[in-house]
Amino acid sequence: MLLVALSCPALATPQPGRDYLVTGAPTSEQAPQRHCTPAMQAGLTQRVEIPAPPGGWSGAPQAINVFNIFAGEVRVHHGDREICGRMHDARTRDSRFRAGVGMVVVPPAGNREPIQVGWETPLKPGWIPTVRIGAPSPVQQFDTARLLVRTACVAIAIALAFMALMGFLSTRDRAFFGYTLLCALSVLGQSVLSGLSGYPEPWLPVDGQESRWLVAFSCLGLPVLLYVMWLLVGGARFWPATRRWLPWLTAGLCALGLATVWLPPAGLSRLAIAMDTGFVVGCVLVFALGLALLRRHRADATAALAAVLPFLAMAAMDLADSCLLIEYRVEAIQLSITWFLTVSAYVLNLRLGQLRRQRDEMRALADTDELTGLPNRRAGLKRLEQHMRDARAGEDTLAVGFLDIDLFKRINDVHGHEAGDRVLVAVAATLTAAVRDPADVIRMGGEEFLVLLPGIGGASARTRLEAMRKQVSAAGSGLGIDGLVVTASIGLATLAEEDADAPSLLRRADEAMYRAKRAGRDRVVDAEAAPGGDN
Repeated sequence: MLLVALSCPALATPQPGRDYLVTGAPTSEQAPQRHCTPAMQAGLTQRVEIPAPPGGWSGAPQAINVFNIFAGEVRVHHGDREICGRMHDARTRDSRFRAGVGMVVVPPAGNREPIQVGWETPLKPGWIPTVRIGAPSPVQQFDTARLLVRTACVAIAIALAFMALMGFLSTRDRAFFGYTLLCALSVLGQSVLSGLSGYPEPWLPVDGQESRWLVAFSCLGLPVLLYVMWLLVGGARFWPATRRWLPWLTAGLCALGLATVWLPPAGLSRLAIAMDTGFVVGCVLVFALGLALLRRHRADATAALAAVLPFLAMAAMDLADSCLLIEYRVEAIQLSITWFLTVSAYVLNLRLGQLRRQRDEMRALADTDELTGLPNRRAGLKRLEQHMRDARAGEDTLAVGFLDIDLFKRINDVHGHEAGDRVLVAVAATLTAAVRDPADVIRMGGEEFLVLLPGIGGASARTRLEAMRKQVSAAGSGLGIDGLVVTASIGLATLAEEDADAPSLLRRADEAMYRAKRAGRDRVVDAEAAPGGDN
């Protein structure tokens, strides 16, 4: 935004008293038009002529746009008008056409000369170009729509890559980093496939080697896609042995991308066809396994089936020689990849949620007493420190009650440890019911509990703790164990200036609790009271 703001004064001149802004400057440069050299024309092994309609051309402008040219030059010629362009260098093309190589001609009325289009032999037999002719405006609008689809697919892959990278930085889970690399590979592969690598000018060093780049990305991308599909469908759990050798096989197939540097054109074509065939076979296997696992009510199979379906649909349309796929092959491939990345992102989000739940569960286990469900000593000290900070920041009061069940060892010895556990659970339930926030009752260990009373101090705190002491005795009687008597000694301490930290406040409450024990048990003793005044 700062760069945009700084560039505005240089590019724009505000008009005094006007409510508009004029930017740019007049030019004397002519629109560039790239003509075909003899060397270019020599490589155009495929040609088609678009004949004039009966009675000759009408004299209206005709737009010709050639799509799905994956490599090499494209020549459009009529009369003295001619243009040669490459999909991977937008500077060589008519700027009115962005998703294809096109030109607008105005044949004289009655002229019968055909419009000639030439291109290099496609790398794969079925990957043939589409030539569209019509009025300039509809053809250009159609071209723009295709560009938007291609650009949107790349933009989605970039956004998903950043999302996964953020997930990796927060979780350090390698699955997120692997997905980030997959999205980055998808961005590069789609850019070469769609010609966006040359828009607005080349930003990848394709430089006439489009076929090698396409095959290299096929070798890198297709095995990785299959490997991820295998993981999505749960194939590693279904066939555990694949965990050992499948990653190595995937890496070996990816390494074939390096061989594209030395392969001749015929070898490139055979390798590309072999990779496509292997990918389709792999998709069929993943689909079959997904159906089998779906019958066993495995939820993870649904995502894998959804991810693989578009690729199987394209394979079926290829076998049927579908004109729809021939015309929109680039968009079909990009949309299928985008759908695959979206489904994979959904699975990653589920994984992120699972990791967060596991983290929360581990944190809860680390901070929770297993028997009573109360916060343990570790969590309780953190909460006490937070209450102390809040009380001092707001100049408020804070009291704590340190409670110890009287003669608890005798309860265990006489009535059994199961009865002792029931007493602990009953005391915990009684105390949590007596406070506003259950997190303010902590089991400190053994038969000791800590009660936090934020906003309360002095006589009010003592009254609350006295009520709790009586409720604890009533809870023990309610257990229905013959001869069981439950009482509690409680030490009360109110936050004072000399309490530098939580341990110092706890120490005073603990000392008051022991004074209650020495005074005869079953009572509340305030740390502020004189030692001889405990009753």
